[in-house]
Parts: sequence; structure tokens; C-alpha cells
Amino acid sequence: MAQPLVKKDDDRDDEAEYSPFLGIEKGAVLQEARVFNDPQLDARRCSQVITKLLYLLNQGETFTKVEATEVFFAVTKLFQSRDIGLRRMVYLMIKELSPSADEVIIVTSSLMKDMNSKTDMYRANAIRVLCRITDGTLLTQIERYLKQAIVDKNPVVASAALVSGIHLLQTNPEIVKRWSNEVQEAVQSRAALVQFHALGLLHQIRQNDRLAVSKLVTSLTRGTVRSPLAQCLLIRYTTQVIRESGINTQTGDRPFYDFLESCLRHKAEMVIFEAARAITELNGVTSRELTPAITVLQLFLSSSKPVLRFAAVRTLNKVAMTHPMAVTNCNIDMESLISDQNRSIATLAITTLLKTGNESSVDRLMKQITNFMSDIADEFKIVVVEAIRSLCLKFPLKYRSLMNFLSNILREEGGFEYKKAIVDSIVILIRDIPDAKESGLLHLCEFIEDCEFTYLSTQILHFLGIEGPKTADPSKYIRYIYNRVHLENATVRAAAVSTLAKFGALVDSLKPRIFVLLRRCVYDSDDEVRDRATLYLNTLGGDGAVVETDKDVKEFLFGSLDIPLGNLETSLKHYEPSEERFDINSVPKEVKSQPLAEKKATGKKPTGLGAPPSGPVSTVDAYEKLLSSIPEFSDFGKLFKSSAPVELTEAETEYAVNAVKHIFDRHVVFQYNCTNTIPEQLLENVTVIVDASEAEEFSEAITKPLRSLPYDSPGQTFVAFEKPDGVPAVGKFSNMLRFIVKEVDTSTGEAEDDGVEDEYQLEELDVVAADYMMKVGVSNFRNAWESIGEDFERVDEYGLGPRESLTEAVSAVISLLGMQPCEGTEVVPNNSRSHTCLLSGLFIGNVKVLVRLQFGIDGPKEVAMKLIVRSEDESVSDMIHEIVASG
Repeated sequence: MAQPLVKKDDDRDDEAEYSPFLGIEKGAVLQEARVFNDPQLDARRCSQVITKLLYLLNQGETFTKVEATEVFFAVTKLFQSRDIGLRRMVYLMIKELSPSADEVIIVTSSLMKDMNSKTDMYRANAIRVLCRITDGTLLTQIERYLKQAIVDKNPVVASAALVSGIHLLQTNPEIVKRWSNEVQEAVQSRAALVQFHALGLLHQIRQNDRLAVSKLVTSLTRGTVRSPLAQCLLIRYTTQVIRESGINTQTGDRPFYDFLESCLRHKAEMVIFEAARAITELNGVTSRELTPAITVLQLFLSSSKPVLRFAAVRTLNKVAMTHPMAVTNCNIDMESLISDQNRSIATLAITTLLKTGNESSVDRLMKQITNFMSDIADEFKIVVVEAIRSLCLKFPLKYRSLMNFLSNILREEGGFEYKKAIVDSIVILIRDIPDAKESGLLHLCEFIEDCEFTYLSTQILHFLGIEGPKTADPSKYIRYIYNRVHLENATVRAAAVSTLAKFGALVDSLKPRIFVLLRRCVYDSDDEVRDRATLYLNTLGGDGAVVETDKDVKEFLFGSLDIPLGNLETSLKHYEPSEERFDINSVPKEVKSQPLAEKKATGKKPTGLGAPPSGPVSTVDAYEKLLSSIPEFSDFGKLFKSSAPVELTEAETEYAVNAVKHIFDRHVVFQYNCTNTIPEQLLENVTVIVDASEAEEFSEAITKPLRSLPYDSPGQTFVAFEKPDGVPAVGKFSNMLRFIVKEVDTSTGEAEDDGVEDEYQLEELDVVAADYMMKVGVSNFRNAWESIGEDFERVDEYGLGPRESLTEAVSAVISLLGMQPCEGTEVVPNNSRSHTCLLSGLFIGNVKVLVRLQFGIDGPKEVAMKLIVRSEDESVSDMIHEIVASG
């Protein structure tokens, strides 16, 4: 009986059997390469061997120097063959081997001969290979031929020369820049690819000259570009010029906008789309400017080509983030895309509709999405969930249908990231929509009954402990929480015990019942669970009577930890057991920032304490130990904060100096870390002369010079200033390094007896308001905010003026205040029009400060900010507002 014919591609498991490279080994292929030396060359066999060699090289196989040289010399012998196919393989092989300078000479003459051949294929490939393997010396010899090739009538040769120029611009820019006239001529070529490559090279040659780029765009936008690819490039360059030039303040018009709009009527689809996308991405684009681009993209939504539908809906999705009303006209077309076979298109259509839809369309959209969710991958589902969360915050009255939808998909199958996105969304809705709290918490309780992810179970239990006791009937959540003690792993059981204790501490009527449950947990098999249960029973009051829990106990058990865990861990490691108890107040509260990269040459030692100490001791501890060892500073009191090192010299200068600002209640000490980088010099009596004329509130108190500064041996000199007690005084300080320089005999290391006094100008040093604020994080900002109370709350609004983006505005305010961002709120979502940032810190005098910043874009790039400050001291709250108002 005849066997059915099976196509190769039908059986994916056996696909490897059909690979022509299966099982090839380097040694065997190198043996086969001897065929290159045969007197009678077999072009077909030689091509097959080169193919195998190229395969090995591209798979990451390394050839030794001897092997590479042998193969290279053998390949060069193939230039005698007239076979065009083999010659192309030879070119590829020489490019991949990248021969050394002494080997390049062997093939240079053959390649230059091919470069002037009558066969265009030889000429184009020879140019590519020569430019890949040549150095600057040889390049000057062949420059004349390359210039001729750029304006060659054959487009293949011209493109080869232009692409080679683009690569050479990285290594030999001066030579390539001399080709401007030829490249300019190639831009006028009728060949589409030549014009594209020529425009790309010409822009790269001029990219550092904004005026030249502007002139290039101006000349080409008058209609001399025919190639669609080149036209797309021109649109991108035009957008760049528009971004840099801004809007004409007299007429209100945007330069080159008419050109972009005219490209929307181009016959090539790629040009139309590129122009539409460019218009939508213009800074501060208006609805009038958007309209023609949106109209074109709307036509693409009904295209028969999936790539056009995808491009259009993705662009509209981005526009919907900033201009949702402009996209509403496309909603009907996008609704038809929900059933598109391409799931990426369908997902983008749904998320765009969720951003642009109105309140009346929410229910209809939810029905369509329900059928759609089961057909898409988790990564697309996460995008949909995030869009639904935004929609719910936009239309809070629709929370019931949206919350039910989220709870339904939470019960379905899905991976960790997908489930985490849903849980995060429900948590945010509970926090921001008070009416949604009861139903949202019950949905989460039902989810943990059958949750396979330990992380999500513990997070939900923690959240239940915060929000559950505040509800009308907290007792209904106890059953769900206690079930976890019986049915889950040790990590979840421990979290459940902590949650039960929170209910007992915050809801006095539940305390007797909670104590019964906690006593059962004392016999758990896991020591963490037993320890937690015992701790809570003892601290909350072991009798379990219905009495109010002491405020200090609540703060100790459930208050936010205002000490960074990393600092606590370091302090505990260095604590030596003794009769003296561990003092938690001794733990540094400052959040350790990443050390700044030293602007030193490789091999240079770090300058003093400019780099972090080598041991595990924190930088703060090291500075405090250093300063307390100096008698002049011993009566300054406890060090509040030390800044990161500020560079006062350029890299690679004769002397490397950076400064660290040490802040005390009544003093500021400048520590100048100095390094002498000249082997022939010894510096003595090194001091820094500080001019404080622009810092009126400071008066110089003490100067501690550095006796000797040998070559490459870091040392410190100090200058201390007095300032008003507890006041965040600011000012600018000019610095001059003064020293006696002595010549050193490098052979003996002996310095001359006589020296010469010399000075070296340093950069200025600023003391700013942020220097008086220590970055101290809080584990739960909301709890910390509520516990600090409204007594000393201060609220005001500020205009921050025009800014490039919200991200820039947020970074500027964080930098001005010097506080620690909480809960990742320093990151602004792309294209966001509003944002809330949470900051915490410790002001000089150990005053805890919390800040809420609410940003919004008001008009074209104008950023407005609402600043809400809570602190433990009324004057500090006022001071934070003064800092922002004057900053």
C-alpha cells in the first residue's frame, strides 16, 4: 500500500532532520576547506564549504588565530575563479573573518581591481568589503573611487557606497564629511533606494549642526523627494526640526506643519501613516492640527491589510491618552475591530474604546469584552484590566458593573502577572471609590479561598488588615482570614495571624473572639506563626477583655517602620550582644542612595570618603566616626546628614577635589576630599579658601588644613561654618585650593626642601534647602499620613510654568525638596496629563514630614501643582511651602 506523501513542514518535531547544517563540526569543515587549494576549483563545492564556515561563525563558533589565518589565505585564492556566485560568497567570508591589518594587504589589490570592474555586482560588493575591513590610511587612497561610486548611474553601486559611508562615519567622520557634495547630488537620484540612503547619510553628516539640518529640511520639503522611504525619513527629520524650533509666537503657526499635512495626501501608505503619526506626536498638538491625521487613521481602520489596521489603532490608542475627545469619531470603526482575527488589533481597539467611551457605553463595552477575554493571551488581558481600572476611576458611578467584571475574570484561569494586575486594580478602586469598599473586599476574600499564589494571598491579607476594621461590619471577614490559618502554607498562615491581630487591636468588640483564635495559633507547626501569635497575645493584653488597645501598642505592632530595612539589618549585624540593649534609635534613618560614579580615570583611587567605604559600615556611620575623631568638631552635636560628594574639578585635571556637606543643628562642615594626580609634586599645608559673601547667614568658624598630600594618596581638609540654630540657611560658596608645592624626584621619592605657594580655582558649592532634609521612607504612606494628623497640614497651589513633560516637573520638585519618593510614585506614566507623587522625609531637628504633590498640565505645557504638607511641627510645614515658593 502506498505511503501518503508528507510535506516537510507538516511535522514540526522532525524539522531539525532537514537542516543541512545538522551535526557539522568545526574540525571537519576546516578539513573540507582544503578544497580551496585545488588546481581545478569546483565552484559549487567551494560555495557549500564557505556556507558551512559562515554558519559556524554566526553560531558563535570561535576560530583560533592560526585557523582564521589559514582559512583567510585559502579564501583569497578563490579570486581566480570567474564564477559570480562563488565570488559573492568570497566577499561575505572576508567580511565575516575581519582580517588583521597585515592580512588586509593580501586582498586589497584584488578588491580594488573588482571595484573598478565592468561587472556592477563585483563593484558594489567590493566597495562594501573594502570599507568594512580597511583602516583610515587605505581609505584615503580609495576615497576618489568611493566619491565616484556615490554618483554612479547604477543604483546598486551607489547604494553600496552610501551605506558604506554611513558605517564609516562612526570610525572616520572627517573623511566621510568631505563627500557632502556627492551625497547631495545622490539625494536628487531617481532611484528610490539611492535617494533613501543618501538622505540618511547627509543627515548624519550634518546632525550636529541644527542650522544645517533646518536648511536641508527646508530645501527638501519643496517636493524634490520621490522615494517613499526617503519621504518617511524626511518626515522624521522635519518632526525633529519642529520639536526644536517650537511654535511661531506671532502667528501661532507651527513651521513645516503644512508639509506634514500635505504628506497625508501622498500615494504611498507608509508616507501617509508616517505623517499622521508625526502630527499626533507633536508637542502641545491642538485639536485643529490633529483632525486631518485622525481622519486618515480612521480610513486605515477599515483597510484590508492587517498591518495598516494595527498601525492605525496603535497610534489612536496613544492619542486617546492625551486627546480622548479627538478619537471619539473613530469609535464605531474600532468597535468592529473587537472581533478582528488579529488579537493584537482587537486588544488595542478595546483599550482605546475604554479610554474614549462615555458613561452610557460602558455596559455595552463590558458585554463585548466578556466574550473576548477568553481568546487572548495574559499579556493582552493585563492591558485590558489596566484600561478598565482607568475607566472605573473616570466614571465612579459605574463601579458595580466594572467591579463585577474584575471579580469574574479573577476566578478564571490565568498566570501570576494577570492575577496581580486584577488584584491591584480592585485595591486601587477600593481606596479611591469609598462605595466600592465593601463589595471589593468580599471579592478579594472569595479569591484567597482558592488562590494558588502565596504573594497575592499575603498582600490581600495585609490589605484586609488595613481596610477591614474600618468597615461597618468587620466580623464578616474573620471567617475568610482564619480559614487561611488551617488551609495554607506557613507564609500565608503568618500573614493571616497578623491580620487577625489587627482586627483585635482596632475593633475592641472583636477582641475576645480574636484571642480565642490566636491561642489556637500558638500550637502551629511553624515557628514564625507561633512567635507572631505569642507576640500579639502578650502585647494586646492576654486576658482578651473588651478594652481599648493602648495607642503605643498599636503604633509598635502596626505603625509604619520609618527606618530603612537595609540600615536596620546592617546595625543588627554590627550589634555585639551585651548587657546593653539594642537601641533602635541608633539606626541611621537616611535612605542610602546609589553611589555616584567617580569621574576619575581608570585605576585612580577613590578620593577620600567620596566613594563608599570598603567595609559594610554605612557611609553615614563612617562620616560620623571621622568627624567625631576631630577635636575641633566634637562639640557640634549629633551629625544630622551628610550629602553625596559634589565634584569641584573636571575629570583628568591636575588635582581632583570633591566636597561633602555635613549638616549639624548650628553648623555646616565642608569636607574637601583632595587627590594629587601629579607624580612629580608633593603638596603641603593644603587648605581651601572659602568666600561666603553670597551666603549671608553663614560665618566661618574653623578651618582644618591638610599637612601633606603626596601623589595619588587621598586626604581631607575641612572648613566649618556657623549658621542660625535649626534654620535651613542657603547660600553659594566660592572655593580656592591653596597649597605649597614641592618638586619630587620620582627616582628616589625625595621632595625638595623649598616649595612655592600656589592656588587652584575650584567650582562653586551650593548649600540648598534639600540639604536639610533626610530621605526617610515609610512602609505604608496612607497609614503614616493618617497617623500624623491634620493639625499642622498646609495646602497651597503653585504654577510651575512651561515644562517639557510632567516627568520633568516631578523630578524638579523632588530634587528641590530632597525627599524620598514613596510607593514608586516618582514614575509618571507615559502621556499622562495628571499625576500624584508621595514624598516622605525627616527635616533638621528630626521632624517627620510627609508631602502629597498633585500635578496637572494646564494649557500647552503649563504645569500646575497642588502641594499638601503634613508634619509634626507647624513651622516646618510652612517652611516646605516657602522652599517651593522661592524655588
